[in-house]
Amino acid sequence: MKIAQIVSTFSPYRGGIGNCVYNLAEVLADSGHEVTVFTPDYRGRFKAGGDSPTAGEGKFRVERLRPLFQFGNAALVPQLFWKLNGFDVIQLHYPFYGALKAVLLKKLVAGRKFKLILHYHMDSRAEGFSGAIFYLYRIFFLPLIIRSAKIITCASLDYVKHSDLKKYYSARPDKFRQILFGVNLEQFVTYHDDLNKKRRHKAILFVGGLDRAHYFKGLENLLGAVAEIIKAPRYRATILDVVGSGGLLNHYKSRARSLGLEKSVIFHDNVDNNKLVDFYNYCDCLVLPSVNQGEAFGLVLLEAMSCSKPVITSNLPGVRSVFRNGREGLLVRPGDVKDLVKKIKIILGDNAWAERLGQAGRELVEKKYTWGQVGKRLDAVCHYVKYSIN
Repeated sequence: MKIAQIVSTFSPYRGGIGNCVYNLAEVLADSGHEVTVFTPDYRGRFKAGGDSPTAGEGKFRVERLRPLFQFGNAALVPQLFWKLNGFDVIQLHYPFYGALKAVLLKKLVAGRKFKLILHYHMDSRAEGFSGAIFYLYRIFFLPLIIRSAKIITCASLDYVKHSDLKKYYSARPDKFRQILFGVNLEQFVTYHDDLNKKRRHKAILFVGGLDRAHYFKGLENLLGAVAEIIKAPRYRATILDVVGSGGLLNHYKSRARSLGLEKSVIFHDNVDNNKLVDFYNYCDCLVLPSVNQGEAFGLVLLEAMSCSKPVITSNLPGVRSVFRNGREGLLVRPGDVKDLVKKIKIILGDNAWAERLGQAGRELVEKKYTWGQVGKRLDAVCHYVKYSIN
């Protein structure tokens, strides 16, 4: 089966949606499908891995399309209209506003022959001009793409039930399929050395994009929480490792300095996955303090759990369903710095309990969150969509 994956950002850009699509393309290829990923060619922003906009990723093909217009991670790629000829199934990863018009026009022309799966990643929220654009697309284009899709997939039905799709889910729950994300258990492994026992300071880890597109990750609140935590003599030597890069890196560094955290917060950019595994293994806990529904799942939670580390994240739809509160990690009230301080201290203050949470997290990932399982579910959906008669 020829399958197209359409996504707004992709490797080497580090972001949850692109990382997810990379793994989806790989597991579909492992299932015997011919997979092509269509994504904008952000030349000058990311090194695409070669001079050609069309490059292979080993098991699947990547075609990088030169945008007619681009602003940040938004890119208009009308050439998708003719690029999608000959595919059995197309999966569009939403949000990707620059692709919507081409996909909708293709559906209008091809009719029932155009087999579309819409994967809904998250709601789009922003202030000012960007917020107005998101609102217009939500009102005018989202209903059209929903009607055009045979199936709507998502990582969390809990998220969908509280998202911009909630009324569509209420009307047609049969049209939705939950396909959980996964983690590479051979890549994100648990170390069994004794370096953590030799470490004299506590280590908190944050992993996420540091650009405007990822403002919702809540790093500002985490910096404020660390400023409070280190006031206690017991936690004075605590370190926060921030792994990520982006246009707001200097802003966050300045914010850390203003809070007197020069020695307590260490920023690490351009970290590859091999080094990232070290950060997961040599921390006491991962914290993802997202502030709103821009966060829909949190792949970093799975990666940390796969490395047997307890996790702390916000009690938001979708994110809260990744693990069980008090079993593999802890939930905090979104935007509540005091609650964040309290929950981090609970983890840092009880090594034995934190270790049990981490072990339970690894067991949960092995049971529920492998890409092999994801591939089987998505393969079944693709076959259903291809052979549906209407």
